[in-house]
Amino acid sequence: QVQLVESGGGLVQSGGSLRLSCAASGFTMAYYTIAWFRQGPGKEREAVSCISSVEGSTWYADSVEGRFTTSRDNSQNIVYLHMSSLNPDDTAVYYCATDLRDWVPCRAMDFGTWGQGTQVTVSS
Repeated sequence: QVQLVESGGGLVQSGGSLRLSCAASGFTMAYYTIAWFRQGPGKEREAVSCISSVEGSTWYADSVEGRFTTSRDNSQNIVYLHMSSLNPDDTAVYYCATDLRDWVPCRAMDFGTWGQGTQVTVSS
């Protein structure tokens, strides 16, 4: 059974850092694109980052470019989202997702398997 589980969310002060983890079961993450999305209160779900299995290429939303980094630990079958210089606008539920394809456009509509999400709250 294909499953994704996020962890690492919490409450952090503005300017702080967090590392989110996305652990997979039922498939090998290294072979597929893994995405991070977020949905803030009263906002639509938005793409944050994607990491492809094709040469490990990455994409980041403009709003997080230079502050967030996504990486893989293939030995643990985990993808991380390292977040720094957090601000209150980053407050959201963060989800990881996959569609079990090696390259997928970084759009929510293209991903079929989602984790349950982890809450990130940034206080000012």
